[in-house]
Amino acid sequence: MKFTFNKNEKLKSTKLIDQLFIEGQSVSVYPLRMVYLPTTFDSEVLFKTGVSVSKRNFKSAVDRNYIKRLLREAYRLNKPLFFNNITTPYAFMILYIGKDKPTFVQVEMKMKQLFKKILDKVSE
Repeated sequence: MKFTFNKNEKLKSTKLIDQLFIEGQSVSVYPLRMVYLPTTFDSEVLFKTGVSVSKRNFKSAVDRNYIKRLLREAYRLNKPLFFNNITTPYAFMILYIGKDKPTFVQVEMKMKQLFKKILDKVSE
């Protein structure tokens, strides 16, 4: 698995996002929360991932976009390290639920903890 986050790996389908929040399960490592759902895709991609930051906590679009950029980068760098051995396709949504503007080091550390936690859940 490569250290990429291509267009076909991004979660864009509104039907799938709605289904994810209705039927999906979640794992939290404050200030991150990941909602996941095993599913099937038309393409050969194993994971489709989206990121979201609450407008309630961050009024400025600049701050929301900055945090989303940090989340996508932390996901991109750590995805191959944790999800190499999973064969079931999943849809993921990573939510930033904190109220403070984070640094990249904080986001990456929490992302690794989140991935460990979700691997434990998925492998059960």
